[in-house]
Amino acid sequence: MADYDVVIIGGGAAGLTLAHHIGEVNERRGRPLRTALLEPPPGPHTPPPRTWCFWEEGDGLWEPLLAARWRDLTVVGADGARHRSAADPYRYKMLRSDDVVAFVRGRADEYLDQRELFVTALSDGPEHATVHATDPRGADVRLTARWVFDSRPPAARSGGRTTLLQHFRGWFVRTPKEAFDPESAVLMDLRPPQPSTGVAFGYVLPLSSREALVEYTEFGRSVLSTAEYEAALGAYSAAIGLEDFEVVSSEQGVIPMTDAPFPTRVGRRLFRIGAAGGATRPSTGYTFGGASRQAAAVAEALAEGRTPIPPVPYRARHLAMDAVMLRALDTGRVRGSDFFARLFAGNRLGDVLAFLDGASSVRRELAMGLTTPVAAMSHSTLDHLWYVLRSRAGRTGRGLNGAGGSSPR
Repeated sequence: MADYDVVIIGGGAAGLTLAHHIGEVNERRGRPLRTALLEPPPGPHTPPPRTWCFWEEGDGLWEPLLAARWRDLTVVGADGARHRSAADPYRYKMLRSDDVVAFVRGRADEYLDQRELFVTALSDGPEHATVHATDPRGADVRLTARWVFDSRPPAARSGGRTTLLQHFRGWFVRTPKEAFDPESAVLMDLRPPQPSTGVAFGYVLPLSSREALVEYTEFGRSVLSTAEYEAALGAYSAAIGLEDFEVVSSEQGVIPMTDAPFPTRVGRRLFRIGAAGGATRPSTGYTFGGASRQAAAVAEALAEGRTPIPPVPYRARHLAMDAVMLRALDTGRVRGSDFFARLFAGNRLGDVLAFLDGASSVRRELAMGLTTPVAAMSHSTLDHLWYVLRSRAGRTGRGLNGAGGSSPR
């Protein structure tokens, strides 16, 4: 018998959400699932506290923990034009990672072992998988499980054509007087100076009338230095009229945006979830919603006794559209500030959010496409199709050669 039914590697959004859902599954099952959540001990391998933003209809799983939620969102174009509207039927929401960690750990039942281990390797098998690890003292540890879900950040992927980095730094600020509207957030402000390719923008997420997260973000090939982020944040704060404030804390990070494939099943009993399993939407960098859908689907499969293969959270056509957009931004065919300003100005905000979450219809997507730079996007679409066809032809040629054919000279 394996040591566990389920082993979850990593205590980020994906791992914590899955652990919480398995706790709910245990309440439904006659035989609870013995589960282990593996994380390295506190130290250099522990990610800093961070915020997770997402949107959903109505009240969701994490409603009691929300740091803030907004119905009204604003997008500001590079020319200063403001487009404010309700996000109906969605609400834009913010969670703090520390709150989720405390909640999941506090509600864990006796069937969840929370262990501090450095995972060094995984091996598959017909009846169980094996997790090879070391404990904080350096002793070797081996755990077996029926199913292993690895949510550790993915290594650099091959097979994709375009990779951009969404990199950012934000300040949690506090002002002496009321300065923010807690009911409305600035989702994207495109007035900062733009890079030659990609896009730069700021946003403001109020936590109260005197507190907010003010962030500067770029999509591009390389990150900035902390000093450069600080300068950009200072300039953006001044541009929005924010002058008298205290920086309470900060956050900084990098999210890969790539059209490379991320398989969710990597063995008979080994799976990847979260960003490692393709939960990041390539065109936006949003991950929390996709990771949540994966975790819910895995938990339902476990409850029903099915093979718990994590689904890819996005449809193939949406991933293809994302590949086109990434290529258009990276080549400079499309100015990011122009693309996003047109997209949000020309469409109902709820429809855009539905598309970004993979819940839109083909008809609506075609209508939205006509509001973006059509010529440049058409060029990039044809370029992408040609790339896909050439790639398939190359794979077919290699397959024939590998089967005994001769390569033309």
